[in-house]
Amino acid sequence: MLTVQTVLLLLWLAAFSSLVATACRQKVPQPIILIVLGVGAALCGLHIGIRPELFMFVFLPPLLFADAFRMPLREFREMRRAILFLAFGLVIMNTIVCGYIIHWILPVFSLPVCFTLAAALSPTDTVAVSSLLQGRRVPGRLLQLLSGEALFNDASGLVCFRFAMADAMTGEFSYRQAFGTFILVAFGGLFIGALVAWVASRINHELIRRKLDEARSQIVLVLLLPFAMYAAAEAAGCSGILAAVAGCMILKLSGSVEEAATMTRLQANTVWNIVSYVFNALIFLFLGLQLPSLVMSARDLAQAHNAAFWQYGVLVVEVYGAMVVMRLFGLLLCEAGRWAGARLNHMPYERTGFAANMLLTLAGVRGAVTLAAVLSLPMGLDGTPEFPGRESVVVIAAGVIILSLLCAGVGIPFCLRFIPPELVDKNAQEENLARQKLIRAALGVLRKVHDAAVVEAPAVVAPRAPAPVGAVVPAQPVQVGAQAVAGPPARAASPALPARPDAVAVQDTPASPGLSEEDCQLRREVSDRLIQLYECRLDEEDATPRIGVEDRRSAVRHARLDLALRLQVLRMERQVMHQMVTRREINDQTEWKLQQELDYEEQVIRYQSLRLPRED
Repeated sequence: MLTVQTVLLLLWLAAFSSLVATACRQKVPQPIILIVLGVGAALCGLHIGIRPELFMFVFLPPLLFADAFRMPLREFREMRRAILFLAFGLVIMNTIVCGYIIHWILPVFSLPVCFTLAAALSPTDTVAVSSLLQGRRVPGRLLQLLSGEALFNDASGLVCFRFAMADAMTGEFSYRQAFGTFILVAFGGLFIGALVAWVASRINHELIRRKLDEARSQIVLVLLLPFAMYAAAEAAGCSGILAAVAGCMILKLSGSVEEAATMTRLQANTVWNIVSYVFNALIFLFLGLQLPSLVMSARDLAQAHNAAFWQYGVLVVEVYGAMVVMRLFGLLLCEAGRWAGARLNHMPYERTGFAANMLLTLAGVRGAVTLAAVLSLPMGLDGTPEFPGRESVVVIAAGVIILSLLCAGVGIPFCLRFIPPELVDKNAQEENLARQKLIRAALGVLRKVHDAAVVEAPAVVAPRAPAPVGAVVPAQPVQVGAQAVAGPPARAASPALPARPDAVAVQDTPASPGLSEEDCQLRREVSDRLIQLYECRLDEEDATPRIGVEDRRSAVRHARLDLALRLQVLRMERQVMHQMVTRREINDQTEWKLQQELDYEEQVIRYQSLRLPRED
């Protein structure tokens, strides 16, 4: 039973795991550290039992919701065939083929029991996948394929698990009924999640229209939304997992995120990052807490069957090896389908490569969903019959979970060494083009303001005066492109640039009637300064893809130095501000307001530093 002291201890262990991972320079995956900490806590006397239904209801909806939000919809549409095949087809193939293999390895188990174990081991864990790949430079296409697969295969795996368990308990099974129920559970979950999300988006739109949106209440309601989707779908006998995933995607398509206020989005992003971090950590801690008791169960089972303990280890390796081979076969089959489709449609085909396929194979780790599924097998305590071989199934599943995490933690960094680096930075050109388009849109607005000021006071022709004391002068942009190293200053005019943005409809912004000549001159000066600023940025973005390798390296070093100096300046400003508080020149409330401004500025600088490519 969870107490306040237990929850606080788990949160302390979660925070401590981050310190250990940082001290190890991320060489040891944080899930492995969390599992080790959980084992240590269990050996010290901390015992927490897992209630599978409550565990899935508390942890899966928010984590799946957050992972679905990070899944790009465009890439999901492009890879939908591969994702759906891996999420549904491969899970069913794994359940059937690996079920027969497990029955061949362990003939003492009946075939329905083997199907139950194979179904529980078939889905990959989205939490484990995202935790192992976090912070690694994985090619975008591979990462999106893994994320999309993990979002949907939990539902298909649990449905197969439910039917296999019923067959093992009752001996009754109908393929027609199983297929019909599978369709009902899957599409019912998708429909309910989409319906709840649509209603929530309409309510949110109405609140915004009536000026009743408030950041804190909106964030809390969005946090509760995946639980509502999951509960509604489960109450209707459908898949709550698919409901949470589909609901998140509908919310993204509805535009609710864009309608929210800027402060709401900033605060919601911070809240969701903390929630995801804490829930991820707690899942692996719970897994580690169960391991000592599972090892004791394995030892007792070995003694009861007059077998050595190491034989259970060999059995786990054999089962995991069968799952790995089957997954690799499914990935190769998926790639063959992509090749055939490209040939038939006369489209270019991009080969995945052996290293990428091995990464996808090892990244198919099993986690908390598998453990919760096998722990939900009937124990026969309340008068119901016990699941045949329950203890053995739980022990084997736990061993496969640990082995898959260890192999992924070791194998993924090794596979990344053999993946061509150009696959990793494939989206850099798209980001560069998007930035150019945004800058051109800004230039279109500024030139309209400037032209309107000229039309408003055509007789005013005055030399540019220096900015008055206390006027806000825009800071110079961060030099990232070739112009940062060597190049002319900002252009006074750019004939190559369109006067209006080509894809963004900009409303006319004429000068307000009745402006004095001094006001018109001031508008022209400010707009001229901003035009030069944005043209300089456009020069940098436009030149970056065309410069040579040496110039690019020099530009990157120049940009890093620029950002480092700006961070040093911010650090000095913080020190001076602290000294002013110490001398009581300003109070702590003023310090807090200034601190927020410096924090936002520093965050922008750090985001810019993440944009820079890594030096070889």
